[in-house]
Amino acid sequence: MSDLKIFSNKLSVDNKRIIVRLDLNVPIKNSKIEDDTRIKVIEPFLNKLVKDNAKVILLSHLGRPKGKIVAELSMKPIFHYLKDKLINKIFFYQGKIDQKAIETSNNLKGGEVLLFENIRFFKEEEEDEENFAKNLAKLGDIFVNEAFSCSHRKQASIHKITKFINSYGGPLLNKEISSIDLLIKNKKKPISCIIGGSKISTKINVLINLIKSSDNLIVVGAMANNFIKYQNKNVGKSIVEAGVENIIEKINSLAIKSNCKLIIPIDCNASDNINGSSTYKSLDELNNEDIILDIGKNTINLISKTIDDSNTVFWNGPAGYYENKSFSKGTIAIAKKISENTKRKSLISIVGGGDTIAAIKNTGLENSFTHLSTAGGAFLECLEGRELPGIKVLRKN
Repeated sequence: MSDLKIFSNKLSVDNKRIIVRLDLNVPIKNSKIEDDTRIKVIEPFLNKLVKDNAKVILLSHLGRPKGKIVAELSMKPIFHYLKDKLINKIFFYQGKIDQKAIETSNNLKGGEVLLFENIRFFKEEEEDEENFAKNLAKLGDIFVNEAFSCSHRKQASIHKITKFINSYGGPLLNKEISSIDLLIKNKKKPISCIIGGSKISTKINVLINLIKSSDNLIVVGAMANNFIKYQNKNVGKSIVEAGVENIIEKINSLAIKSNCKLIIPIDCNASDNINGSSTYKSLDELNNEDIILDIGKNTINLISKTIDDSNTVFWNGPAGYYENKSFSKGTIAIAKKISENTKRKSLISIVGGGDTIAAIKNTGLENSFTHLSTAGGAFLECLEGRELPGIKVLRKN
């Protein structure tokens, strides 16, 4: 997507007001941030702006307050985190987006940062309301969208604001888009995609698009149970989705037509409950009480060989119920194999999805992949081939 306006270090920001739309929607419990991944990834850009004497205005949402002030969804814990760990000269603004807010942003000095309260406390944000967007734009001289994860939404601080201010995509947003291009456009083949999750119906368009651009599609997790059942295997009490036979037929047919190898588990680790111990079984050994909770050793070997034969791997969705260590072997094995090959510079590895990244963090391998996407739904919508509203408005005229 080289036709996008991307923020460049060549742009002079000295003493200019730079509005940065972030996604600081992090899990908070008892006013403490439980996972700071989304904050850490934007640190380099914010530090650079501060170093270059910009006046930095930060906008973000937190949760779903639906246009009302909800104390539990205040940005205050994030303000304290930023002040303690990142930016000394940072201020917190909790008022309306009005003339006073504009004056406050005008009064900032170079190298200072102003964090605004949860932008979704204002109902006009999710309505993509024009006057609200116009007032947001008056807070700065330049707007930078660094919230790719929110760019699938038509909201004022992502979409309509760009109508009233010189706007760019930020470096993190650019990295997310570039990683998608590695899968869809600038391919380094062979490409293998490992897809998990519980429902086929929610990922059907992603699967179809990936089949068209990939050499191998590996289905794991609860989603794979549907394919196993389709082969007339007994899946016992495993999670399956009703009425997806036509979808599976479509996927099988398209895979053959597109010369994409469809790989599903050939063995598993099962139990009669999710908190139980793991029992290795071939698919033919499953009984009516069994729940498939992880891939088996032969499937791990099959996936590992496929990864070895690949130049690009995309992974979205754990291989099993990784929250129970007894059923985390498949997910850990995939993470280790991808990270090993990435370290050897023989593999481009792109990982998406909160559960997958959480599982990788448990292994301590999060720095061993080409790109870990924190974008969630926006990333998947891009893989479906949709143009995101927040990205479309950043196109060069």
